[in-house]
Amino acid sequence: MLVGKVVGSIVSTRKCENLIGNKFMIVEPVSSMKGEAGSFVAIDPIGAGIGEYVLVACGSAARIGCGMDQSPVDAAIVGIIDDPSGLE
Repeated sequence: MLVGKVVGSIVSTRKCENLIGNKFMIVEPVSSMKGEAGSFVAIDPIGAGIGEYVLVACGSAARIGCGMDQSPVDAAIVGIIDDPSGLE
């Protein structure tokens, strides 16, 4: 699981049928968890907004965590952090 900040959103009108009705957000990992990874796209079933810090599940945990076992999802926002002080 990663902690990141939502920095934008993506609109996709044509996508896999399993993804219809879902929101996609661009997430920037916090510096302490960044490693070599940069920004990435995560599905957002909980309604995070731009500027919020979020918990992101990756890999198969992302699909299971948001109830989309048969969907091509590699990252999912699974929580919004209430107090992000001290993360950056």
